[in-house]
Order: sequence, then C-alpha cells, then structure tokens
Amino acid sequence: MHTDVRAWLDEYSTAVENGSSSKQALLKSLRGAFNGPYLSLTTRYPLGTNIYERDWDLLIVLDACRVDALRAVAPEYDFIESVDSIWSVGSASHEWICKTFTNEYRSEIADTALITTNPFIPQTFDDRVFPPKAYAIPLMWANWDVVEKSTFKSFLQIHRHDYEDYFSAPPPEIVTDHAIKMGRQMDSGRMVLHYFQPHTPYISRAFREKRPVTPVEQDPWEALQNGETTTEEVWEMYMDNLRFVLDSIETLLKNVDAEKVVITADHGDLFGEMGVYGHPEGFVHPDLKRVPWATATATDTGEHTPDVDAARQTETDQDVEERLAQLGYL
Repeated sequence: MHTDVRAWLDEYSTAVENGSSSKQALLKSLRGAFNGPYLSLTTRYPLGTNIYERDWDLLIVLDACRVDALRAVAPEYDFIESVDSIWSVGSASHEWICKTFTNEYRSEIADTALITTNPFIPQTFDDRVFPPKAYAIPLMWANWDVVEKSTFKSFLQIHRHDYEDYFSAPPPEIVTDHAIKMGRQMDSGRMVLHYFQPHTPYISRAFREKRPVTPVEQDPWEALQNGETTTEEVWEMYMDNLRFVLDSIETLLKNVDAEKVVITADHGDLFGEMGVYGHPEGFVHPDLKRVPWATATATDTGEHTPDVDAARQTETDQDVEERLAQLGYL
C-alpha cells in the first residue's frame, strides 16, 4: 500500500507529457486517483459476495474466468449442469484475496485448507503487502483486515513444477494432484483450490507441444494493442486455456469426496471493453466483477494416484517478484 501525492503527480505528469504513446500509463495514473477513495470505502463496505456467505465444501477458483466463457464451454462437461453468477468482492486477484480472507470470516477460514497458485498469496500473507502495489495513489485510508497465514487449517502455495523451462504458470494437473492428495488426508473441513488458468500466460498449447510460450501467449494484451494479434485469436487462446483447466477438474471430481462443489472465479477479464485489457484493481465492470457460480459434486473412485511432494513448494521474495513481473503486474 503506497500513498504518495508527489509520486502520483510525477506519474500523471509523465503520462500526460508522453501523450497517446502512454495511454495505458495515463489510465493507470487516473486509476490510482480513483482507487484511493474506492479502496478506502470498499475495505469497510465490500461490493460483492464473499465466498464464505455461501454454502460449499470444495470451492474451485478459476483465475480470470468470465461468466460468458464458462457458459460457452459448459455443454462440453457433464459435471457442469448450469452456470449462475455472483458479484465478486474484487476485480483483480490481490484485491479479491485481501477482501475475502478477512477476520470477519476467521472461524470459517480456520476450517479451510487452501491450495493456491496465485503469486499475490505470499505477498499478502508473508509480507503483509496490500493493494495497490504497481502504482502510486495520492490519498487512501483503507482498512485492510486480512487474517494471518496461520489462521488456515492448511496452506499450500504451489510454485514449482516440471515445466519451468517452458513457462512460469503451474499447469492445472499439479493443483489437481495436490488437492487429491490433501483431500484424502483431511478428516473434515472445507477446501479452496485456486487454479492459475484461464489467466495468462496461455500455456495450454505450449504444454501439449512441450515448448516455451510465445510472446503473444505470454502477454496477449500488449500484442493486441500493438496490432500483433486480434481479439478473436486471443479469445480462442483464452478459451483453450479454460478447457485445459476444466479437463483437469474433471479428473479432480472423480478423485475427491465433496457433496457441495462450487466452481467460481476471483474476477473476470476484459478484452478491450471500454479500452481496457486484463483485470485492473478497483474497476467496476460487469465482465470483471460478475463471476461464475456453478455447482457440482465429487466422488472419490480411487482411479488416480497423485505423485507430488508438498515439500518441493518453496517460495522466495525473488521468485514472487519475478512471477509478478512476468504477468505484467509490476
């Protein structure tokens, strides 16, 4: 959380002086001015439904999944009967995390096992860094009330995987395997699984072809704005990334026991709506703030035996900063 009037004025002045070549920098600066009062208000009176206000045993969080996207592919998956929606408490992961796991829901969180791939998790719970992170704001009096990491019943941050030479984002199979292993070891309680997909980078094709991601797959928003690709091509990659994670979830639901399963998202994604790409914090757009809420059930058939080691998952400050930079957050 960085409030600095001088730094904000410097960012704004630089963006104005650079003119149209710095449109995104100007938008970021203006967003900083808006998000000061916005976060000050919504940390006290959240706009949206906290996940703990709903009933579930296993909550599957798809990162950056739009409602219309999940509805489009739902007929391809028998475990998705229908896709309703709720309004998320955040329009970006860091905002969602800090507005979800709060002391208001401390007793529920104490009964929750969290498995996550999101790089903002260690920033939030280890470093106690809260939004905003990547830009200055002139004034803010936010009231962040995030629980400590020790509050969770179990906590696993997934970072390491066997495809690091090709891409940084953990493929969904590793989340699924850790969830199956943990689910079979748990005696009771809730579980939250925060997958990385369909969020960029779009690794599905690179994973299948065992190759590094292309620049467009890594940062489609920059490629779109530079005219190197089209919205239709990026949407197709996004949808392929969504199917990639849903295929893995299909395996998950056959290898854990959970009566009430919910598939949702932390936020959506913008593909140029109102001239915005991705998912900025504090941006109240329905394609960002409205997220899927689809119910399912899970029964462990024992057909899959995961081979994963939680001890492998270690994170350093440098690891976190590098991942955030690769994803365009810094």
